[in-house]
Amino acid sequence: MTHLSDAALAQEIISGRQDAFVLLMRRHNRALFRAARSVLRDDAEAEDVLQDAYIQAYRSMDKFRGEAKLSTWLTRIVVNEAIARRRKTSRRAEIIHLDGDIAPENQGSQMAIEDHQTEQPEESMVRADTRRLLEKKIDELPESFRTVFVLRELEEMTVEEVSIALAIPEATVRTRHFRAKGLLRESLSREIDFALEGAFGFAGERCDRIVDGVLRQLDIQGKSKN
Repeated sequence: MTHLSDAALAQEIISGRQDAFVLLMRRHNRALFRAARSVLRDDAEAEDVLQDAYIQAYRSMDKFRGEAKLSTWLTRIVVNEAIARRRKTSRRAEIIHLDGDIAPENQGSQMAIEDHQTEQPEESMVRADTRRLLEKKIDELPESFRTVFVLRELEEMTVEEVSIALAIPEATVRTRHFRAKGLLRESLSREIDFALEGAFGFAGERCDRIVDGVLRQLDIQGKSKN
């Protein structure tokens, strides 16, 4: 059954094949989790939303008409569920919509990216630090930009697919994608600038060690001359 297309799986699900639905979920879990998380910026909330969205999709599978890809249809359901969850849990007066911009907020994330098994511990640490920094900066993007960026860059959805999934014009998708990349580039550039200022630091123990070592050498040389 793994060779079946999404459309074929949809028909199997409609006919009552639960194993087809399991396969469908495993096939799209990561992409849909990322979509939910791009709205909520919380792993646990995103998991809950994804489960709710799957239940809704399962019950509504017979309404899928194939006018768009099934993955796009599923993404739309997940995004709508995530927005609804955000509205329910938000304590702020402002309601957040995908068609509006909001100020960025700081929060960590744990989107899974597999490290190469042959990496040395130092390389794995650098890779993990880089991943965390990138995830943090993506989280800081305004929501309307962040969701478009995740769908376009991480999930490689087309402009048309994102437009359908988020119910926004294709021109808006292009603009937000472009601005998201620009904001991300600027934010990462600032981090690199800060890091460069402290690169090969010489203050503290290293400075003291070298000074002490030189003074010891001078003292030894001075004593030898005497």
